[in-house]
Amino acid sequence: MKILFTFKIKTSFKQQLKEKYPNVDFIYTTNIDEVALGDIEVIVTDGGDLKSGHVEKATELKWVMVAAVGVDTLPIEALQARKILVTNSHGVHKMPLAESVLAHLLSLERGLPGIYKREAEKNWELDSLPGEVNHSTALIVGTGAIGGEIGRLLQAFHVRTIGCNRSGHASPHMNETIPLDDILEELPQVDYVISILPSTPQTRWIYQPEHFRAMKETAVFMNVGRGDAVKEQYVLDALKHNEIRHAVLDFFETEPLPKDSPFWELPNCTVSPHMSSLSDQYIERSLDIMDINLEKWVAGDQDLINQVDLAKGY
Repeated sequence: MKILFTFKIKTSFKQQLKEKYPNVDFIYTTNIDEVALGDIEVIVTDGGDLKSGHVEKATELKWVMVAAVGVDTLPIEALQARKILVTNSHGVHKMPLAESVLAHLLSLERGLPGIYKREAEKNWELDSLPGEVNHSTALIVGTGAIGGEIGRLLQAFHVRTIGCNRSGHASPHMNETIPLDDILEELPQVDYVISILPSTPQTRWIYQPEHFRAMKETAVFMNVGRGDAVKEQYVLDALKHNEIRHAVLDFFETEPLPKDSPFWELPNCTVSPHMSSLSDQYIERSLDIMDINLEKWVAGDQDLINQVDLAKGY
């Protein structure tokens, strides 16, 4: 059995795999085009390097393990046509992304950006009194593992959490849950809108200008999901017209964000360079999931964890 890794991993993990699976031929590369793919059974990738042409060449390919959560960059149709099993690293983003959300909200409410600015200016005087996260209301759009962890942390600060998912089914750490179709009615009641939606046909460009007009003028909009959930121009217009207080944006339509983008200059916008889910523990967590599945695979068990429904996109 040949298994191809298309991203760098630590030498210690390579050694661990070699010792645990002596009959498996592990191949490592950072350029998939340099590898003969004909007899590769498993490909472990961290994202968009796998193309339909690679799937076509990999005639023995049976499983693609994605060391990330999003699978929208994969050649979905080619994988579906071959009925190739795809798993992801669902759950690895939960802790760092939830911490990022909480950090941004606490920073904004407790006035940390102003503290740093006044420190640089050696200015003692406050511009305005800081606020509190305590007893606010957050709408968490997307109630999977990440949304649940965000809800858990916010509830520790006495925040009322409203989850939002397709059907409105009850979700952990949410005081209530609403269906996606009811989001417009809920927006005028909430202080924070936290979007962690994946990129799917159903969620693409889901936020329209009327959504921002429905939000409180004091609301914070945070997109730590995919960039194609909202058009950048809609957020820009909302910020420029003070329809919302602040936006924290971790994803953009074009990345890296161009230097001439007005987002860089807006005082009521925080540009986060696609880093909210990053952590020095990220790869280790992904490889732990891969190891669980690999142990099953080698034993002939294809009931792997984190299987992706390619038709749904998650």
